[in-house]
Amino acid sequence: MIRNARTPLRRLLTAAAATAVLLTAAPTPATAHPAARDTAALRPLADLSARRLATADLVAAAKWGTGSPVDDPAREQQVLDAVARQAAGLGTDPQWTARIFRDQIEANKTVQRGLHRRWTLDPAQAPAERPDLGEVRKEINRVNDALVRAIAASGEARTSPGCVPSLAGAAAHVRREQHLDVLHSPALARSVRSVCGR
Repeated sequence: MIRNARTPLRRLLTAAAATAVLLTAAPTPATAHPAARDTAALRPLADLSARRLATADLVAAAKWGTGSPVDDPAREQQVLDAVARQAAGLGTDPQWTARIFRDQIEANKTVQRGLHRRWTLDPAQAPAERPDLGEVRKEINRVNDALVRAIAASGEARTSPGCVPSLAGAAAHVRREQHLDVLHSPALARSVRSVCGR
């Protein structure tokens, strides 16, 4: 439930700083078991996906009661174009990166729609204040940047035969750690659907 628009954004900024530490932590030793290496490499992807998903609550609150649609094709295309350019600059597949981000966007919209349904059914749960969508988008852009870097850094794990179970383990850890609810848990799974592949 969002009562104070500043508090969730502050929590997101703190979480983003913690994720930055996670991304710069020492890598898993090359001698580690392949599954452990893959899980360690994919953990930042799962963590950042959950961080990005948390922004859906703020976007939903910003749009609530304004008549603004959840779908924003122009903004979505801007995001996809930006992450594809960044991926190409990092030497990773821009199309694959854009596909992962398409899933991120769809998962985000699933949460927004779910919250709007919840608030319609129970207005007492609706946010009392409206976050500044421009500020929320700045945070989304920061998470996007870190997520593209995590995608680029995890190429070997993402194409490994053990990617799917390793990613599932990383996502399960994030779900437990962040206490994701019945709306956000399946959305997290949706957000990482295209991470693994060859």
